Amino acid sequence: MRFRNKRILVTGGAGFIGSNLVSALVKEGADVTVLDDLLTGQKENIDCLKYINFIEGTVTNAQLVDRLVKRADIVFHLAVRNIIVSTVSPLLDFKVNSGGTFTVLLAAKKYGVERVVYSSSASVYGNPKYLPINEDDRISTLSPYAASKLSGENFCSAFYESYGVPTVVMRFSNVYGINQSPQNPYCGVISKFFDWILQGQPPHIHGDGDQTRDFTYVSDVVEATLLAALSPKAVGEVFNVSSGKETSIYDLSSTMMKIAQYKADPVYVDKRDIDNIRRRVLNIEKIRRMLRWAPTTNMQKGLVMTHDWLRGINGKKVRALAMGYHSI
Repeated sequence: MRFRNKRILVTGGAGFIGSNLVSALVKEGADVTVLDDLLTGQKENIDCLKYINFIEGTVTNAQLVDRLVKRADIVFHLAVRNIIVSTVSPLLDFKVNSGGTFTVLLAAKKYGVERVVYSSSASVYGNPKYLPINEDDRISTLSPYAASKLSGENFCSAFYESYGVPTVVMRFSNVYGINQSPQNPYCGVISKFFDWILQGQPPHIHGDGDQTRDFTYVSDVVEATLLAALSPKAVGEVFNVSSGKETSIYDLSSTMMKIAQYKADPVYVDKRDIDNIRRRVLNIEKIRRMLRWAPTTNMQKGLVMTHDWLRGINGKKVRALAMGYHSI
């Protein structure tokens, strides 16, 4: 157990990625505290709820954050307002994504935590000039969300360089999988597509479907995040976390319909007002080299597990197989 008896704080731990991370940490023997305001997260996402300390609250509450960070060895900072919410309410986005990160880092500096792992996003790259995208390629923030995530990255760098706070930045790319509920209006495209398909409706594609993304299964993201907290080499670094594979939205919808044994032509609708990136695929050679991490779940396997979970077929077993998490 790599985190046995480690005191861990996970902000945003009731969300999609956070809840999967919490489950993995409990399996690894950690003493976990979750801070979540439940605006988009759900306590029901945490399948090991009775084995953790859950605090309903926000990272903008400096006194609360200070109290929780004080007793933590490691902080995984995933609390965030996502891209849709941020566009509607950019001030709240700034307060949570930028201000909340600053608050966490201030407390980490005060109490000398062992590591702060910050979850950022591939959205900071905008429309790239070159593919695949390297960590040191041009940054282009095209939304308040991307700008606020970059702000958090910059604060991590500043606190590391100025105060020696051991930070690590992880740029996630289009994460999907178990606990990404389609009932959440802010869910990703894969959960939304499967929701339509399982209701006997064709997927709705924004634009022409030729736009591409780099989809990453959640258990791979969790393992990369754990390694970032463990490896001395990770401190002060920025890492892309993705499959390293480019997939068009049209091809994605076709694969998903085959898995669900559903035949239909997708419905094409207008482009979205946000995240209109034409192509995205990340270079993951740095994290392979430095942390010896590589994705282990190919898209076919990840989509099948997500499909089965969404159908509710033996959901607990599927989750255990996906996360290596059995009985607690």
